[in-house]
Order: sequence, then C-alpha cells, then structure tokens
Amino acid sequence: MNKVYPSAAAALEGVLKDGLLIASGGFGLCGIPELLIAAIRDSGVTGLTVASNNAGVDGFGLGQLLATRQVKKMISSYVGENAEFMRQYLSGELELEFNPQGTLAERMRAGGAGIPGFYTKTGVGTVIAEGKEVKTFDGQDYILERGIVADLSIVKAWKADPSGNLVFRKTARNFNVPAATCGRICVAEVEEIVPLGALEPDSIHLPGIYVHRLIAGQHEKRIENRTVRKRETA
Repeated sequence: MNKVYPSAAAALEGVLKDGLLIASGGFGLCGIPELLIAAIRDSGVTGLTVASNNAGVDGFGLGQLLATRQVKKMISSYVGENAEFMRQYLSGELELEFNPQGTLAERMRAGGAGIPGFYTKTGVGTVIAEGKEVKTFDGQDYILERGIVADLSIVKAWKADPSGNLVFRKTARNFNVPAATCGRICVAEVEEIVPLGALEPDSIHLPGIYVHRLIAGQHEKRIENRTVRKRETA
C-alpha cells in the first residue's frame, strides 16, 4: 500500500466533504499541520467541526479556516491569540465546546483506544459539567467525558518512513499523537521521508498502522509571540 502522496491536496483527495469532524495536532503554532490546513482551505469544504487545542492565529494555521467561515464548531481548550475566533464566538457565528487541556488530550486518546468514555474530576462544579453525567466514586464526584472519534486526523511530524512510522521533534509532538490515533483516516505531513528501516525502532513515536496517507514538504515554522529583551543602552 502506497502511503506517500505528492502534495497535501492529493493526500486529501476523496476524503474531504462538508460536515466532517477533524482532529488536528499542534499546540499554538508548534507542530501544526499547516500544509494540510491550507489544502483544506483551498478545497472549499464547509460546516467543519475541528477538535484542536486552539485555532492557530489570525491568518495562519486553523485561523485560515475561520477567516473563510469553513468551521462551524471548535472543540478546544485555549482560544486566545485569535481575534477572529473571539469575534465569531461572541457574535454567535461559531459554536465552541470548551475542554480542559488534559481532558481534550484524553478524549482523543480514548477515542483512538476504542474507549467510548471516561470519568474525570476536572470540570466538576463548573460550566464544563453542564449536561454531563455525574457519578460518585469513593465520595468524590466525577463527570463523564466522551472519547473523540474523528472522521479525519491531520498531524505534523519531523520524520517518517514510507510505512508511515512517525518521529516528532521535541515539543512538536504535543497533541499530534492522540489526534492521529483518533481519526478514521489519518493524514500526516513531515519534513523528511527517510528510507524504510532508517528509523530506529525504539525512537518511533507513532507506529505507521495509524497513518494512512503521508506527504513531505517545506514548513514556515512561525513564532506565535516573539518576545525579546529591550536592548540595553551602552
């Protein structure tokens, strides 16, 4: 089975349609699948629900899909750094399902592991718990959170081999692993595809069994907020 495709558009061909639930890796602008996001934007699909820690920034990452009104709902834990996200949410144009960060990661992991739901104390007694089942264990209340099973997962890694085994670089691993596992179809973009057998087996972070399609490309690697110390006067 050939998993390597020549471009992001080719890798998504036959997969995209209106109304998909997409799980996207990344944290801020670190480790986001920017090439695949741009291809989704160019495809024109609408009515998307996107599960992602956040929604990029204005004009980059998932922020591009908000600018084109292709996203109807976000399942996220952080919504800062994106003025358009905030504007659409406050005006009622965008649905938002808030998740504590660890809960969102576990919802993706659970979906990928075939676990339909789990109980957690995080969010008990807050708006996060509204409408959710509450169960008491050992005198403590827990709320039921459902696992996420996405129609499509889009992730970014550092290296891959042709079988789709992935290696992530440092903090860019973040949500990419659980996001990849919870999708019925997973498309990954990487910086480099190496020959089969070139990756040290113990260094593989995500086995190729989870990856269905693969592309390599050049990435911009933006810095979300660049803060530097003021130059000291001589």
